[in-house]
Order: sequence, then C-alpha cells, then structure tokens
Amino acid sequence: MAAGGVAPAAVAVGELPTVVAVAAGLGLLVALGGIWAMGRLRTRSIGVMLAVVVVVAVAATLAGVVAIIAKMIIEGPVKDFVLSVVAVGGLVGLGVAFVLSKRVVRESRRLVDAVREPPFKAPQGLPAELQEIANTLEEAYARERALEGARRELVAWVSHDLRTPLAGMRAMAEALEDGVVSDPATVARYHGQIKLEVERLSAMVDDLFELSRIHAGALRLSRARVGLADLVADTVAGVEPLARAKGVLLTAEAADAAVPVEADAGALGRALGNLVVNAIRHTPSDRAVVLRAGVDDGMACLSVADCCGGIPEEDLPRVFEVAFRGESARTPTADGGAGLGLAIAQGIVEAHDGVIGVVNDGPGCRFEIRLPLC
Repeated sequence: MAAGGVAPAAVAVGELPTVVAVAAGLGLLVALGGIWAMGRLRTRSIGVMLAVVVVVAVAATLAGVVAIIAKMIIEGPVKDFVLSVVAVGGLVGLGVAFVLSKRVVRESRRLVDAVREPPFKAPQGLPAELQEIANTLEEAYARERALEGARRELVAWVSHDLRTPLAGMRAMAEALEDGVVSDPATVARYHGQIKLEVERLSAMVDDLFELSRIHAGALRLSRARVGLADLVADTVAGVEPLARAKGVLLTAEAADAAVPVEADAGALGRALGNLVVNAIRHTPSDRAVVLRAGVDDGMACLSVADCCGGIPEEDLPRVFEVAFRGESARTPTADGGAGLGLAIAQGIVEAHDGVIGVVNDGPGCRFEIRLPLC
C-alpha cells in the first residue's frame, strides 16, 4: 500500500505478453520512422546520421515505457517519476551522442584533409573503419603512382624506339628518292631494311594494342583443351629461326605429352613465345635456352631457362612491369622491343587463372608459368 493509501496497478501475468507486444509494436513503428529518416538524410553528415540513430533509440524506449504506463494505469507521482527518469536518460544519451558524433566527424575530416593533400599518407589513430579506408586509399595511391611512373617510362621508351627507326627509314627513303643510292645491291638492301623496320614497328603497335586490352579487361579468350606438348612444339617452331640466327641452342623437354590445360592456344602460345624470345635475346651465342613442360605440385608447369647471367635481385620483382628493361646482363640490344613482352605474358597468364614468375637459376634465370590442370 502506498503512503497515500493508493497502490499502483500491477499487470497480471496473463497480460504480460500483451504489454510486451504493444511496447514492441510501438518500438517497431518508431524504428521504421527512423529508417525512413535515415534514407532521406543518407547524404548528410555522419554526425546527423548518428543523431538520428540515438533519437530513434530514445524514442523507441520512451514509446515502450509510455505503453507500459498506460497499461498499468499508473498515475500521479509514480508516472511523473518514470517519465522523468526516461526523459533525463534520453537527454543524456543525446548529449553523449552529440559529443561522440563531433569526434567521428572530426576524424572523418582528418581523412578528407589527408586525401586533399598529395602525396596521400594515411593518418593514424582513426576509428577502425576509417583507418581501414585510409590504409586502402594509401595502397591505391601507391599503386596509382607506380602505374603513372610505368606509363611515363613506357612513353619514353616507345618514343625512343619509334623515333630511331623512323629516322633511319626517312634517311633511306630520301636517299632513294634523290637518287643518291643507285647501286642495285644497295637499293635492294635499303628496301629490305625499310621493310624490316616497318614490320618491327607494326609488332610494337600490336603489342601496345594487346597491352591496352589486357589493362582494360577486354582480353577475350576462346578456351579449349590444349596439350602442353603441342604448345611447346608450336612455340619452338615459331622461334627456331631467331635462335638459329642468334647462334643459340634451343631445346624442348616435355615430361608428359598428355598434360592438358583449358586455355586459348593462341594467347597462351603468345605468352610462352614472349618468354622464349626474351630468353634468346639475352642469351649469348653458343649457349642454350631450355623450354620444359610438365606437372608440378598439381599444376601444369611451363618453364624457360636461359643463360643471360642472371637478374639483379632488386630487379626481380619489377621484371613484369610495363617498359621495365633492367640493367647489366639484360640491357636491351638494338633488336629489343619496347619492354612490353613480359607484361603481356603476365596479363595473358593471369587471364587464364595462372601465375607467372622468375628466379635466378644457374647461369641465368628461369621464367615459369603455372596453370590449373583440366
């Protein structure tokens, strides 16, 4: 019995589910209103969104309390006391939410300011989600810088590789046009040289086009069941004249002629051919380039070993970068390309869900392609 002789009404046990259902229903209605409000405010500040979340939580609690009070028919001081406690708790919650939202907004603005000030460096001490975003942005910025550096290097190499043969072709064409050269043998040699340079430039343009398709994700593969032995035989037949002209011994070893892969024979053959041509160009005369095919650790494996003298360890991670040519033993000769062959090979192999790598091995290095078996 209360002090004034009036006892607050109690909810019967049988009515408890009804009270809970009413409170839950009111809370759900408030939550739906909050979802609608957040949808309307989704482009506003994070602080506004946090404020909406807290208001919805407080309003849902208040609605449930009011429903219980109404069901219990609580009147007088008890009702005022309960509502006062809920109101004070709600106001305190709103205040705390305001302070926390200001901190979150401040941290997010730190991230925005860092993005606007190149070079981007991820700020530390951010909330976990913002820190993850910052670290991801820093990695993306580093990749973008590396790609931009490779692009500039590629433009420089291609400009050089285009300008040099074009200048020679122009000089020979002018000599032929002005009649400076009249000896039939010399004229025939000039014609042959011009044709050779045109073919070289055409191959360079084809490489650029292929690389652009790879980077754009537009490389289309017509996959079929391909045997590694057939792929090796076709590659050897295609590059044998180059090896013979260079005085390089080219040998092929297929441990299992029946090793099958699901691949585009033309594209994969080009990737393997690029590796073999690269090996021949950097192998001295009277030395060997060995092409092997087989199965290793449950994967189809193609490897090309040369006698180039090896690649500096610090250059190994960059070998497949666009326009990378290296130094010392692998400095390009006059017949070198624009540094695109290995980058194209990597793109083709990865498009086949494979991996490509290089290691120093014995008198040279060994490039290896690993592909899933059929």
